[in-house]
Amino acid sequence: MKVTITKQCMGDRNCNELCPEIFEYDEDQLISTVKVDEIPDHLKEIVRKAADECGADAIIIEE
Repeated sequence: MKVTITKQCMGDRNCNELCPEIFEYDEDQLISTVKVDEIPDHLKEIVRKAADECGADAIIIEE
């Protein structure tokens, strides 16, 4: 599984709070970014939850 964040990100940091192992906040661009290329199996469910809860639909998951 891979995940990306589009430019639609509103910077509400919900994904960062849900899964700081995967998402981090870029203070310069005021958006969240993805820290890893491949999502570890044990974090896939929480990443899916972050994508579902993203108000801007900015988190894209590729299975």
